[in-house]
Amino acid sequence: MLFRLAYLGITNAFALLRLSPGSDRDKNAGLCCIGRKHDRLQLARWSAWPVRSLSRLRSWSPPASAFAGFRFPSEVIVLAVRWYLRFNLSYRDVAELLVERGVEVDHVTVYRWVQRFIPLLADAARFTRHSTADRWFVDETYVKVNGVWRYVYRAVDQYGQVIDVLVSTRRDTAAARRFFHRALTTVKATPTEVGTDAAPVYPGMLEDVVPSAWHHVERYANNLIQADHSQLKHQLRPMRGLRTDRTAQTIITGHAFIQNLRRGHYELATDTPPVHRLAAAFTELAQAI
Repeated sequence: MLFRLAYLGITNAFALLRLSPGSDRDKNAGLCCIGRKHDRLQLARWSAWPVRSLSRLRSWSPPASAFAGFRFPSEVIVLAVRWYLRFNLSYRDVAELLVERGVEVDHVTVYRWVQRFIPLLADAARFTRHSTADRWFVDETYVKVNGVWRYVYRAVDQYGQVIDVLVSTRRDTAAARRFFHRALTTVKATPTEVGTDAAPVYPGMLEDVVPSAWHHVERYANNLIQADHSQLKHQLRPMRGLRTDRTAQTIITGHAFIQNLRRGHYELATDTPPVHRLAAAFTELAQAI
């Protein structure tokens, strides 16, 4: 008897909800509560759509190329980016070389190409990158950004592969920790041995970040990466200055990418003669993005 009375009470309540006047929001709320009528109404509304509209929803198109919307073809853009990173050229130098080949482009356009496509090309190549070795050599150098000195943290393994780079405004424990977290995330590998200079920030930081690695500080132990710094300075010298930290990070990352490509640390254009390998690798990467 009690169950029957409860059933009649609930039935009357739902009937009053359907019959009572109210706003559209109240009516919709009532529909949601009654046996998921809202879902059934939504399904009926979708079924009333034209077949052509539903086919457009189901259709899939591949993502557009990264070069879509640019005035110049991908071959010209990739060529300009490769010239800028490979040779000691400024943006104006690259624009002048393109003009000699019948392509009139402003140096600001070359700058925009470099800033946009260096991260895309490096990201497309990361799947073909060789694994890093277990011995890392870490050091920092200096570059001027808009007339102010900045620190550049860099790491290479014993085979000369540049592991990662980081432009920082400070040279402290927080910056070193940020660099190691970035490098470990990028290569997804942990070193067994880390060589640094005698900076006091490294022992405690390495004990927290890579406790399993042996940290050694010896004389001449960092000659490999210090010699590598000179190549970076040689490439940056003719560029007439870096303007912002973001552009400095992009360009220095691009130089590390080119250096690793030339040293054979990527499985790209392996069947191509060494003199043409860099151009062939950039062609493959342009097709991938």
